Amino acid sequence: MDHKVFIFAVSLLVAYLSCGEAPYLKMTNAVCKSYNKSWVVVHYCRLKAYSRAKTSLNINVTFVEPARNISVHFKTMKKANGYKPFLFDYTFDACEFMRRRNQPVAKIIWYMIRNVSTINHTCPYEGLQMLSDFHKVDIPVPLPSGDYLLMVDWLFDGKTQFATNVYFTFIEDLLPTSSKHRRGSKEFPVLRN
Repeated sequence: MDHKVFIFAVSLLVAYLSCGEAPYLKMTNAVCKSYNKSWVVVHYCRLKAYSRAKTSLNINVTFVEPARNISVHFKTMKKANGYKPFLFDYTFDACEFMRRRNQPVAKIIWYMIRNVSTINHTCPYEGLQMLSDFHKVDIPVPLPSGDYLLMVDWLFDGKTQFATNVYFTFIEDLLPTSSKHRRGSKEFPVLRN
């Protein structure tokens, strides 16, 4: 095939895809649980709804004792006749990551929460730790549309101390829509739990 035709076809495809709507992500539930209340106290873990399409996550926990050896276990689940494992099942050393920023999966989450959390320093962590008004979600990994669960287990000295589970709906619109075909209409229904 002639290279000029190929370049034209690729640029036409890129222009077509860039005219589509941006991905739509809405957090639908948040559940936090402390397994050791003598070390971690969860004050609240909830979503605040600003509109039908926008929610923000707020988490407030207190570390009673200093946490110096922290590991984080991320697991992504996709809803399909119950929640099934999907894409990520990953454990990393959080204290090492805060010193070097060397874990690519952790960087995805870190860049989203760094400006709205108090965990932007190295270990040890003690006292009040919070995530406030987290609503801006940019996922650099292509995901199929559906309902997801992000399970985060926080391990101190090798033992799970508390868990953070965030449920969300993700819709990837690749086709451009006109003003009469909006999300929530009969043609493009919004996914709900």
